[in-house]
Amino acid sequence: MDLGIRGKKAIVCASGKGLGRGCAMALAEAGCDLVVNGRNADQLAKTAAELRERFGVKVTEIVGDVSKREVQKALLAACPDPDILVNNNGGPPFRDFRELDREKILEGVTQNMVTPVELVQAVIDGMAERGFGRIVNITSLSVYVPIPGLDLSSGARAGLTSFLAGVARTVIDRNVTINNMLPGKIDTDRLRPPHEAGTPEDPAAAAARKTEAAANVPAKRLGTPEEFGQICAFLCSVHAGYLTGQNIPVDGGAYVSAF
Repeated sequence: MDLGIRGKKAIVCASGKGLGRGCAMALAEAGCDLVVNGRNADQLAKTAAELRERFGVKVTEIVGDVSKREVQKALLAACPDPDILVNNNGGPPFRDFRELDREKILEGVTQNMVTPVELVQAVIDGMAERGFGRIVNITSLSVYVPIPGLDLSSGARAGLTSFLAGVARTVIDRNVTINNMLPGKIDTDRLRPPHEAGTPEDPAAAAARKTEAAANVPAKRLGTPEEFGQICAFLCSVHAGYLTGQNIPVDGGAYVSAF
């Protein structure tokens, strides 16, 4: 399917690896020029080089934590009039809520709620004036299904969901949409045990880990960043202009609800 977004400009946050990388790859395949971002300069450069080589699109790298205002400014300076914004950021680590002090709570809320709201504020009016805009927020299935130990991440992302639900309805008449993707168990580093960056995983151990992790998933497998990215690209396409303010679980059927 031609997604109708060839030549569009996209900012994809936290896209050096994992889900963000999957989204960047799919958007590049659809013909978008990209501004990519990540904290690890080497990993980001590797991803950017692959995007250019495979898809022949323009790619600009902005290194740093997107929660920092200076990094946000650099993203917007590199692409002041984006057609597409994919909000993504790492979440707080697994931790009992009793261990959270005010500083950690504020940091988590800044990462997973305040930062994406700030970026939406910066781009949404320009999108509306130009008559096209697609905003996709990568949140988590834990917005629907709380996970003890990820309370801060769940709360911040749920706050973002509610915050933007009303905003989404104010701009769809100008062809700007805001939707959320809720990943379940996707095969990224977040599901791996602690390891040294770049260290390959033993194939047998990896297979056993994935089988165990997927045991309670109806699909009986983990999702891939690539298929996650393709769903993101569709939400950013010209074909998704009548879809806004929605939460899309990408979880292999793990979230059980008829409605």
